[in-house]
Amino acid sequence: MDKLKRVLSGRDAEEPSGLAEVIDATSLGWGTRMKGFVACFAIGCLCSILGSCLLWIPKKGLVLFAVFYTLGNIASIGSTMFLMGPVKQLKRMFEPTRLIATIVMLLCLILTLCSAFWWRKAGLALLFCILQFFAMAW
Repeated sequence: MDKLKRVLSGRDAEEPSGLAEVIDATSLGWGTRMKGFVACFAIGCLCSILGSCLLWIPKKGLVLFAVFYTLGNIASIGSTMFLMGPVKQLKRMFEPTRLIATIVMLLCLILTLCSAFWWRKAGLALLFCILQFFAMAW
């Protein structure tokens, strides 16, 4: 019966490969996608707001802001992957019209975390946060 279903649905009459079984098993329903989107987007907004609140802490505030702002951006980008899927999201991010903005944004995400943790330069972390914002808006 399974072979008949595969033939009628347009799939090959052969047994599906292991990769096809994994893809079928991991595909999410629309309700689950919406829940994942809302959860990741809420976490991203919460991290960004928390980072803004932590900005005013003396000495460590700027570094905490940079880290939480960056984590918020990563969570927000991850939230859209629930809606369209990771492969389609990456294809759209790396289209020729968005390629420069995507590279700048990813580079600024990495450099913000590097400047906060390894280089310990708060001003540089703030500069990369500003560049993140402009790259995301672009």
